[in-house]
Amino acid sequence: MSNPVEEFNAYRSKMNDKILADNNKIIKRIFNLDTNAFSKGALDVKTKELLGLVASTVLRCDDCVKYHLESSYKEGISKEEVMETLSIATLIGGTIVIPHLRRAYEYWETLEDNQG
Repeated sequence: MSNPVEEFNAYRSKMNDKILADNNKIIKRIFNLDTNAFSKGALDVKTKELLGLVASTVLRCDDCVKYHLESSYKEGISKEEVMETLSIATLIGGTIVIPHLRRAYEYWETLEDNQG
């Protein structure tokens, strides 16, 4: 049986390696900026991950949502905190984000099941 979390991470890692191997300075700087933006600063990492989750949901980027869900899970963010965050994203994004909300909820359950 396939594992959606492992599949997502393997694909993401493989493609990131290929993209970065092309040694494009702009893309490398964007990747670096993304990594550094989510490290601890005036805001803690948990807050930044939840902000990333809201933005990713509103922008309807399923890969981004998965990334921030997994990062949130690793940071110890609770299901209740994630659902409250997703509720704000759904309010801001409108009903068009409901399919992304469904997939986010399903992915969170997968993250929890992988630890069980």
